[in-house]
Order: sequence, then structure tokens, then C-alpha cells
Amino acid sequence: MSERPDTPDNDECPSPALPRRLMALVYDTFLVLPVIMLAFVIAMAVAALVDGGEPVQPLNPWLAQGLILLCLIGFFSAFWIKSGQTLGMQAWRVKLVPMPGKRLTVPRCALRCLGALLSAACLGVGYLWCLVDRRGRYWHDHLSGTALVLVPKRKK
Repeated sequence: MSERPDTPDNDECPSPALPRRLMALVYDTFLVLPVIMLAFVIAMAVAALVDGGEPVQPLNPWLAQGLILLCLIGFFSAFWIKSGQTLGMQAWRVKLVPMPGKRLTVPRCALRCLGALLSAACLGVGYLWCLVDRRGRYWHDHLSGTALVLVPKRKK
């Protein structure tokens, strides 16, 4: 059972092909990068204010990595919880759906984001896994209890 009536059932919609998934990811990368840059500008401005207006120093690497992670999780979670689709996913007709009996929540979306980083860190094997998985799921889909489905074209 899906969390929303407009969420396609995992068995109704096919799994999108890997090139379509990757193009949606590239599209979203161009959207999330300005969010990360804005977060860095704000963090550096706050750091300069705390230091009494001294010239801006580079952010601590741990803080910078945490900020990037927070931006990624926030960006993707907000879109996935709202509609199951980021803007890139909408453009490429890909939708994130929870497995039957589950809901898209912030912890589930955060787990999916962290799992996606792990999938990429393993030389992309976690992403390529969809080519051998019977349902076309990534490692991070298995980890988070989600799946990607291809949204049918709208009838005109």
C-alpha cells in the first residue's frame, strides 16, 4: 500500500533505465550545487562575524563536508517527501516510491542519501547494481526500502 493515492504501485510502473536515472541525477546536480554554494557563503559570513570581521578563512574541512551532506539530504528529502520527485526526476519521468507498507520519511530519505554516497564510493557498483537486480533497484534502494519507477507519459 502506497503512502499517497497518486503514488504508482511498484508493480504497475516499470523501473527506469540506467541512462534516464543518471540524466535525472545530472540535472539535480546542477540544481543542488547553487544550494551548497549559498550555504558556504552564509557559513563563511557567519564565521567572519564571529571572528570580528577578520578576512574570511577557509571553512574547517569537517564543517564543509557536514554542510555539503546537510544540503544534499535537505534538498533531496524535501522533494522526495513532497512529491517523490526532484525537478530532475520530474523532467526525466522518474519517481521515488516507498516499498509496500512503508512511507517516505526524513530518516528514510536521509538513509537513502547516505546509501547513495556509499554506492558511489564503491566505484559506482551500487548504482550499477540496478542492471542485475530483478526489480532494477540500487543498493541504496534496498537499504532505504524504496524504488524508482518510470512515470507514464501524460495523455494529451
